[in-house]
Amino acid sequence: MKNAWAVGNITEEVIETSKQLGVENIIHYGGPGQIDWIGRGRTYEEYKEIVETLKSNGLRLVSFEGSFVGTPYYWDVVTGGPKRDELIEDLISQIRDMARAGVPAYGYNWMPLGWVRSDPKEIRGGASGTAFDIRSENLFYGGKKNIESIGDENKLTKESMWQNLEYWIKAVTPVAEEEGIRLGIHPDDPPVDDLGGVPRIMTDFAAFKRLIEIYPSDHNAIEFCQGTFSEMDEDIYEMIEYFASRNKVLYVHFRNVSGPTPDKFHEEFINTGYVDMVKAMKTYKDAGYTGCFMDDHCPDIYNDEEFPGNLGGYRSRIFAQGYIQALLDSMK
Repeated sequence: MKNAWAVGNITEEVIETSKQLGVENIIHYGGPGQIDWIGRGRTYEEYKEIVETLKSNGLRLVSFEGSFVGTPYYWDVVTGGPKRDELIEDLISQIRDMARAGVPAYGYNWMPLGWVRSDPKEIRGGASGTAFDIRSENLFYGGKKNIESIGDENKLTKESMWQNLEYWIKAVTPVAEEEGIRLGIHPDDPPVDDLGGVPRIMTDFAAFKRLIEIYPSDHNAIEFCQGTFSEMDEDIYEMIEYFASRNKVLYVHFRNVSGPTPDKFHEEFINTGYVDMVKAMKTYKDAGYTGCFMDDHCPDIYNDEEFPGNLGGYRSRIFAQGYIQALLDSMK
């Protein structure tokens, strides 16, 4: 097991800081369909340059992480619209480019509205953690806020979302097997049934059991956001053991939250939430997991700064990285 962190751009500061902290594994935001991030999809040459730049500095690209689902151009994939097959072929071509450039994994989600949060919560020492309260009138959406552009003929239901997800997975997983790249889906954050009039389906233990049976393969896996799984009103340690022991975890978003209450929760520091992180990491180890643990959703702390070219508080993330490394050392 090892640590990793996610970045939006490969800068000199990312490279030098990673080497100094001993973080040898990088997860890159973006990937197929991310025209809303950089204006167009990346080419094979661009993926290859990222892989080689990291490799020449003793670093390893673990995965790309993003999603095409919240991008209006790819609506027909999630809604089953008339351009679905054409767009899936486009995405498959981009996944082939990633794989052939040496990218070993790609994490995506099935959330048309993306992540959703309400006003932040003050936590330890006056730090600020993101929060969610379903009763709030002030919700912030990480993706498109409504589905008016989809059209009445493509209004989403839970069953239609499942049908379209199954269609996608059955189309793309054989390609992933052929190209040697693993694909994994992120849970819906927050894991509630409906937001903004749009259903959400990746919200509980049963949904992910169903997911991995759509196409049984190590290449149809899970971007295991432990924070989101911890928001579900279920046994987080049982879920870790179940999926890790079946080699279904691409990598782990190792974060902590206030409690297993999907309708209302807030982010915590990695060592102050309700999940026993020592027990969680030991559960991964005992289940045979050998992959990466990544800091995620770190609270905003006093006078923190952005990691240049990237997301999230700089010092807060380094605190989380130190905690992760200490836990990893304790597992040896």
